[in-house]
Amino acid sequence: METDREPTAVAPDQGAGDAGGRHRQRKWLAIAALVIVVLAGLVVWRLTALTRDSQSTRARLAGQSQPVGVATIGTRDIRIILNQLGTVTPIATVTVQPQLSGQLMEIGFTEGQIVHRGDFLAQIDPRPYQVALSQYQAQMIRDQAILRQAETDLERYHELQKRDSIAKQTVDDQEWLVKQAEGTVRLDEAQVNAQKLNLIYCHITSPVTGRVGLRQVDVGNYVQSNSPNGLVVVAELRPISVIFTVPEDAVPAVLQQFNGGKPLQVVVFDRANVKQLATGTLGAIDTQVDTTTGTVKMRAMFENADNVLYPQQFVNVRLLVNVLHNVVATPSAAVQYGSSGPFVYLIAADNTVSVRPVQLGTQDGDWIAVNGGVAVGDRVVIDGADQLRNGAHVTIRDDNVPAGGDAGTSQKGSADGHRGQSGQPAGQSHHPRAGGDDSRHQPKDQGQQ
Repeated sequence: METDREPTAVAPDQGAGDAGGRHRQRKWLAIAALVIVVLAGLVVWRLTALTRDSQSTRARLAGQSQPVGVATIGTRDIRIILNQLGTVTPIATVTVQPQLSGQLMEIGFTEGQIVHRGDFLAQIDPRPYQVALSQYQAQMIRDQAILRQAETDLERYHELQKRDSIAKQTVDDQEWLVKQAEGTVRLDEAQVNAQKLNLIYCHITSPVTGRVGLRQVDVGNYVQSNSPNGLVVVAELRPISVIFTVPEDAVPAVLQQFNGGKPLQVVVFDRANVKQLATGTLGAIDTQVDTTTGTVKMRAMFENADNVLYPQQFVNVRLLVNVLHNVVATPSAAVQYGSSGPFVYLIAADNTVSVRPVQLGTQDGDWIAVNGGVAVGDRVVIDGADQLRNGAHVTIRDDNVPAGGDAGTSQKGSADGHRGQSGQPAGQSHHPRAGGDDSRHQPKDQGQQ
């Protein structure tokens, strides 16, 4: 009986161990809950602080008056300009080739020299052709004598035939001999003329007026008529042309002006698009669209009196298609771009601003035509719009732009209009400025509520 009671002696120790484990588990749960409550409190405190800071900032901004630059909407002339890339192309580029073979005896030009049509360029040894000319001239003299003898005999036979003193067959044969002699003489004349032409070809002259390039062969070399490089290249520089391409969508507007007989002005600038090189007119339009690029080639003509345009030179081309007169325009600095499109900050009579969406037209330098949204006389913000929001109060600075731009502004628009012309047709949407942040210029009442 005592042996059966011994196992029951350890049961109280096992129950105590289970109770201790449950106690430790409850302790860790309490600690975890406390940590969660503390973290939640910190998050709520931080969010409350940020909210107070944001409200304080908005209140401070609302109470301040933001100084801004202002322009007044007016009317002005807006130019429709197409900006394209072009290549200077001579009206004529001639590779001077020898038209016969022979030794080059003399060069009559200096590399880079301006030559006129007919000026002497080179001389090929004419002596072989002079000898050939003398030979054919002598042969022609002999054949002319044979012809004269045959004609004399024919006249004599005709007299004998009248007295029935000669057979008719003899007379007929003599007539054919005269014909043969005439053919021989004509052949001799052609050969003589050919040798005279060869002598002319030995004296090589410029076919056009222009600038000669680098000579391709030196004196003493034997040249041939099938030489791949020729003797020299002559490029006509005055006048000269610039070939450029225009998108096919813009071609109808150009054709309307060009076919109406209106001269379209073309201005070219250097590779950096900074320095104006020359002013000319549109001369010709190609007859087909390049299907690979969707463009049409056009040629502009320039007098190039100062030789500033050089063959194969890369230039920036600005084609003035049309001028829109007295259209409502705003300075481009007043236009902001947001998710809803372009807009301006319109200034009310109490110097508070409101967001006004606008419909833009063609841009000409620092001015953009406005097809809707603002009217003549409206005041818009052109500087200091970064911190503005709908309903903000502003202070007008003194450096404001009057309606339509003053004389200085108009001149600046005409001069700077050569930089950054959009060339878009009226009513076509404009893209945001390169590198701009659309979100920064969103209307405060539309994108930052």
